[in-house]
Amino acid sequence: MLKDLKLFLELLRPYKRRVRFALFIGGVAGLCTGAGITLGAEKLFGIVLNGGSERDLGQVILIASIFPILFVTIGVSTFLSTYHLNHAGLAVIRDLRAELFSHIQRLPLAFFQTKKTGDLIARLTADTQAMQYALTITGRDLAIAPLTFLGAVAMLAYKGWEHDGVVYIYCSIALLPLVIFPVRKLTQKLGQKAKAQQEELSSVTNDLSQNLGAAKEVRAFNLQDRENRRFGERLEELFSSQMKVVKYTFALSPIVEIISSIGLASAFVIGYYKGVSGEVFIAIFAALYFSYSPIKRISYLAGELKKGAESLKRIREIIAEPNNIEEPEKPVSPDSIRGKIEFREVSFSYGESPALVDASATIETGCVCALVGPSGAGKSTFANLVPRFYDANKGQTLLDGIAIKRFRTTDLRRKIAIVSQDPVLFDDTIAENIRLGRLDATDEEVREAAQQAFADDFIKEQSEGYDTIVGERGARLSGGQKQRIAIARAFLRNAPILILDEATSALDSESERKVQDALNKLVIGKTVLIIAHRFSTIKNASKILVFEQGKIIDQGSHAELYERCKLYRSLYDQQVS
Repeated sequence: MLKDLKLFLELLRPYKRRVRFALFIGGVAGLCTGAGITLGAEKLFGIVLNGGSERDLGQVILIASIFPILFVTIGVSTFLSTYHLNHAGLAVIRDLRAELFSHIQRLPLAFFQTKKTGDLIARLTADTQAMQYALTITGRDLAIAPLTFLGAVAMLAYKGWEHDGVVYIYCSIALLPLVIFPVRKLTQKLGQKAKAQQEELSSVTNDLSQNLGAAKEVRAFNLQDRENRRFGERLEELFSSQMKVVKYTFALSPIVEIISSIGLASAFVIGYYKGVSGEVFIAIFAALYFSYSPIKRISYLAGELKKGAESLKRIREIIAEPNNIEEPEKPVSPDSIRGKIEFREVSFSYGESPALVDASATIETGCVCALVGPSGAGKSTFANLVPRFYDANKGQTLLDGIAIKRFRTTDLRRKIAIVSQDPVLFDDTIAENIRLGRLDATDEEVREAAQQAFADDFIKEQSEGYDTIVGERGARLSGGQKQRIAIARAFLRNAPILILDEATSALDSESERKVQDALNKLVIGKTVLIIAHRFSTIKNASKILVFEQGKIIDQGSHAELYERCKLYRSLYDQQVS
């Protein structure tokens, strides 16, 4: 427990002044509970049990009036302690979530190929929620229980010094150390089960994320029953893990209570045998109760801290993930970039699978270059190395003769615009989705970009015009409309390098014509990489690179390649026929 407690206290260090105040004021509540109530009970019951006279009435009233003061003090102190510990705990969770989210934004795309989206969501939500519970809900026990125990033990020591017979009652306290062994064993088990529970929750979240992201496919292929069965199985596995956590969490309390009851029963017998007076016995009984009760709360706290510690480990696993895209110590300014791209014997692999092998090519400024080849040949990898979504394992990629690793990634990517096959729109207005191309753009510049992309007409027809919310991933717009917003975004960016990932392949003929007209305007004066799946989209390309199994096997114009490259001729003839 001490190890887990130290872990959380380190997290709370930025808010140490607030935590110290909370612990101090919680200690006041604990001392008032463990010592104050015990002492008051002894005085009050001493008079009552001895049949107090009328002259004792004033003293009884005085002692009785202390109890409301004690409970007001305990109540206010408990509130302030709990409030400030919750404030610090929630602030830690806020900071941790922000740090985790920020780190995820910096990680390269290769990271997301090895992690499940649902697992990342679970770590950002469920794991931080478990930590929040450990930091806030148990905060009151952390502040109050230890000093309640110390106050009660102090009262027992005082009574032992004052009454000889009381010393024998302390034999019952000897049972307290026995609590340590089951608590330690159960918290170890609890940590293992809590980790398994969070992993099962990640699986449930991941299945849910996949299902919601494939709503159309589920219905198209009548997969509802299959999805219900699979999700039900995940829920059963999660339920099983949760019940194991419940078992080990709540097994602590009865063990402590059993040991406590044996101690209290021993106190009864010893007290009677030694002839301890009634008022002293009541005080001792209260002190014993207030010493055992915090132990029970602390044992529960140990379990919650263990669960929170396991969640923190899962969060730190992600935060510890290295960002392999290193920033240069002395970056080069990209302000004068014109757009010449060079690949010099570049190789890249996803794990052990080579995606690009010794690729060399030069794409001059203003060149429209098409990347052609079978699926999985390395076209997308080639294009993704330019904005440093990945870093090559071998070789160099240069921009205007300068290695791209010498540019800051933010500066480099500011000089590149991308229009993908399935553009992502955020659940925001049309205007804000276009403004993603350049966040400081004015409304007039946004409208001008939309006009250049032939998007202005359909935007004006929307219920709220440019202020229309597009829905999650642009669900309220057609494919052609989404593409033209993405093109408007690229117009607004006005970058010297443009990457087009078959931006018209999923459109109907009318939408394709409009999008193609917009693209023809967009590519003017830019260095363009077109990832081509259909040869009709590369008729205007001034250069074509042919990929096969990660290698550039040929390059040239359409006429040259059709004449000498068997693979290119085969791919072209298949589509034309």
